[in-house]
Amino acid sequence: MASTRSLDQWSVHRHLQNLAASTPKKTQEQSNHVFLSKPTSRRCAILISTLPFTLTSLPQLSEARERRNKKTIPLEDYLTSPADGLKYYDVLEGKGAVAEKGMTVQVHFDCLYRGITAISSRESKLLAGNRIIAQPYEFKVGAPPGKERKREFVDNPNGLFSAQAAPKPPPAMYSVTEGMKVGGKRTVIVPPEAGYGQKGMNEIPPGSTFELNIELLQVMPAEGK
Repeated sequence: MASTRSLDQWSVHRHLQNLAASTPKKTQEQSNHVFLSKPTSRRCAILISTLPFTLTSLPQLSEARERRNKKTIPLEDYLTSPADGLKYYDVLEGKGAVAEKGMTVQVHFDCLYRGITAISSRESKLLAGNRIIAQPYEFKVGAPPGKERKREFVDNPNGLFSAQAAPKPPPAMYSVTEGMKVGGKRTVIVPPEAGYGQKGMNEIPPGSTFELNIELLQVMPAEGK
């Protein structure tokens, strides 16, 4: 009887030793598992946190790269207009009708001074409102500047538009447009005497040379043709 009791006690004691020996090992395995998973989660967190910055930076880098790659036109590549002696360069030669003296044309124009757009037909204002629209400028090639500005109002799909309130183009545009084709884009170097003179205009200081960009949209035959 005593031997049986001793055997049972030995069995229980042995069982407890086995449990004690197995418990730290399991705990260690769990600890190792948790330890290994933490760096993975940390890496994911770092990647996720930097993702918005990366996505935000891509357009900025793209825009900066586009500005760096923008072609600078050498002065020797400019041609001289026979009508007024202005220097011009055809960025894009159109494929439509040719603008001739006496024809009425519609254009978009932008006057840039040191890279800043000072005057633009794409920034016209509607009558009795502050909404800005892109309103093509209409004039007669070779005519005295400002004659077309005597029109009262122009009604278009965007609303009632005042021709007198339209952005004022430089006198150079009335002559240097001759020879352009519909769809064409032309860059012109405008000196003060063919631009805004000693008064200046908006961001263009008095007596300053600036860049004029013209896009020919439409040509209408001269009267009597």
